Amino acid sequence: MQAATGPGIDDRGWTEWIATNLLRGCSTDSMLQGMVRAGLGADPALAAIQRVADDPIFTAALRARRRHQKLLSVVGNMQSVWAADPRYAEIPRHQAIDAADFLARYVHAFRPAVLTGHARAWPALRNWRLDRLAARFGEELIEVQDGRNDDPRFEENSVAHKRPMRFGEFLAYAERTAWDNNAYLTANNGLLRQARFAGLLDDVGELPPLADRAALASAAHLWIGPAGTKTPLHHDTCMLFHTQIVGSKRWRLVSPLEWERMYNHNHVFSPVDLDAPDHQRYPDIAATRVLEAVIHPGETLFLPLGWWHQVCALEPSVSISYTGLTIPNRFEYVDPAMP
Repeated sequence: MQAATGPGIDDRGWTEWIATNLLRGCSTDSMLQGMVRAGLGADPALAAIQRVADDPIFTAALRARRRHQKLLSVVGNMQSVWAADPRYAEIPRHQAIDAADFLARYVHAFRPAVLTGHARAWPALRNWRLDRLAARFGEELIEVQDGRNDDPRFEENSVAHKRPMRFGEFLAYAERTAWDNNAYLTANNGLLRQARFAGLLDDVGELPPLADRAALASAAHLWIGPAGTKTPLHHDTCMLFHTQIVGSKRWRLVSPLEWERMYNHNHVFSPVDLDAPDHQRYPDIAATRVLEAVIHPGETLFLPLGWWHQVCALEPSVSISYTGLTIPNRFEYVDPAMP
């Protein structure tokens, strides 16, 4: 049951609190005890609970809640069958795979995979080393996320953390820093769509199956940061490939069918930290099956649609993600946050 707070029994907040806890299945007695502890009289508190329970608007909400629970039971049962596979926690690795096989086994089956062969010969593995990028573009101004250490919701507030910096200065920070999440060049920097950096895409060689070369310039994103840079738990709204160029990253992944355990109350974000889960605050996370893969230079992770993921750079890191596919890759997700 949620904590009871509010100034008075007729306050709108109390009505919402009562309705929320009734929808969660809380008993009248437990709610009444909470309201009395908050300083409300027992009789008016009980009358308020009854008033909400008898309201036809609440009846409609309860019916919608039951339909929501049915949907959760459907996807929960699907996840149980899926996870019963003894190899469920393994993320397959392929040196080579043809497009038809990849489409059937990973895209249509919603399964992650690591591709190890196609990017091994990319010129980027040589040309995107931090010292070479600094020599080539060091005086250019870029936009990074900065001040992330002081904001636990830094990714949700990413726009507020944008700061201009000389590329060479940022690359020196990324190379010399032992372990830090304070500054990161992330996907929303738009660097690869700027004419002065367009030549970087010439260093991208063979693409994985179903990746669209014609869409690379408009759908590729560069990531650079020191060891310790972190992308918090969230899901994307499309499928993507993520190729590691310098250093290694650890990916932790959770099936989209486990959405209810992600405490997703805002857009695509979860407050859960899979590296150090708070089981007292987020108890449902204890039942979640977490998959893990470390992606090394020249390797590519395929992230299927809707999979939750949390990423951490284990070393100074350069990587590129791209979402342009030869199949439809635009999807709509309802924001769970109240308007």
